[in-house]
Amino acid sequence: MNASKTAIVVGAGFGGLALAIRLQASGIQTTLLEKRDKPGGRAYVYEDQGFVFDAGPTVITDPSALEELFSAAGKRMSDYVEMLPVTPFYRLCWEDGSHFDYANDQDALDRQIHARNPADVEGYKRFLAYSKAVFEEGYLKLGAVPFLSFRDMVAAGPQLARLQAWQSVYKLVSRFIQDEHLRQAFSFHSLLVGGNPFATSSIYTLIHALERKWGVWFPKGGTGALVRGMVKLFEDIGGRIELNAPVARIEAANGRVSGVRVEDGRVFAADAVASNADVMHTYASLLGEHPRGVAEAKSLGKKRFSNSLFVLYFGLDKHHEQLRHHTVCFGPRYRELIDEIFGGKALADDFSLYLHAPCVTDPSLAPPGCGSHYVLAPVPHLGNAPIDWDVEGPRYRDRIFDYLEQRYMPGLRSQLVTSRIFTPHDFRDQLNAHLGSAFSLEPILTQSAWFRPHNRDAVLPNLYLVGAGTHPGAGVPGVIGSAKATAGLMIEDLHMALSA
Repeated sequence: MNASKTAIVVGAGFGGLALAIRLQASGIQTTLLEKRDKPGGRAYVYEDQGFVFDAGPTVITDPSALEELFSAAGKRMSDYVEMLPVTPFYRLCWEDGSHFDYANDQDALDRQIHARNPADVEGYKRFLAYSKAVFEEGYLKLGAVPFLSFRDMVAAGPQLARLQAWQSVYKLVSRFIQDEHLRQAFSFHSLLVGGNPFATSSIYTLIHALERKWGVWFPKGGTGALVRGMVKLFEDIGGRIELNAPVARIEAANGRVSGVRVEDGRVFAADAVASNADVMHTYASLLGEHPRGVAEAKSLGKKRFSNSLFVLYFGLDKHHEQLRHHTVCFGPRYRELIDEIFGGKALADDFSLYLHAPCVTDPSLAPPGCGSHYVLAPVPHLGNAPIDWDVEGPRYRDRIFDYLEQRYMPGLRSQLVTSRIFTPHDFRDQLNAHLGSAFSLEPILTQSAWFRPHNRDAVLPNLYLVGAGTHPGAGVPGVIGSAKATAGLMIEDLHMALSA
């Protein structure tokens, strides 16, 4: 295809970057517009006093999808970013002092499972077989296929029914696993994509098989290094990126979109527009003056949105060698706490935490002998719990610091060099996330695949979506998959327009 067709991608998160790369590589001249001063979206980077903090995603689980993206542009990923293996994948810890190292080592897993409940060794093997079956159907076959009609959903129905997709992640895990700690260990994954393990479709157990197949990885230099590699790739093949360019409006007339207007008044014309912005923001704000935007925003407003997050970044003048790269710190309650995170009207008195210690794998992210960390706590979104985070944020930070110092990181307070917080208010204000949701629409069965906002708008035929709010959903593999699905549609549509 020649470069006479043009596209605009709004938002330089992982989904927007991946889509822009695929479009540019196919010969569509593509411009990427980003509101903030750096690319990355949720994968923003903070730097302070020699500490580097990845703002968002830190678990890379399908490097093959990223390698395929670079290959589509005729390049090798290894020339742009180095991926480091993480082992164990996670250390899971409980308040009784026990822990479970979840790794890609069957013998080690069997030993740990046997120590908790011998019967669960066989149960885990059956769970893994189920997870692999779901992975084959739900990820390999459908993860990058756009569901544009209900027929697509019906066609997938028999497989989804056979896999009992109507059951929740936790219920499915519990069919195979008896020990409560192990049930938590094998059901928490849906929380990584904004899903309640007690409500999210068991399809999301595929994350377990995905990790067992490809491992867990971390880019040398942090997730931000992967973002920079993707930006360089995009520019190397002729793409254009503009930072500090917040889009004010998607221009539409005569049943099609014609481009976008940025807040400084400039207009970028294009044959097609794709939005990696929050899906509600796309329709309610960017298309808010168009009947389609009004109608779709009204429909989206009735849907369930995922939880938010409270994130605390901190740098210490000491490296805590006892930590693993990824640690999940389970609190005293599981189901009850998750109920309050997804439906509660206030902040719970307890919490479960994810603690990121990247210097375990890559010491370059902090000054010599020091450690950069972040810890996140799932919290209710602003529509459920209208918490004043300007007041509660510092209190919550102190509670988390106290908890970590007491249980996981002795001396933390005296070692503290720098810290900052990111609250649901920041998800709302900096990322335009509806209700401060961290993962867009909650991934329940009735909000998945065809039931999710489509990769191509149903009314404006040259408007497209990419990212967590469309199919297949949140998480790095999810948004990279959404970019592949959306790119396939855009390339085909623009190619047909070119040959017409």
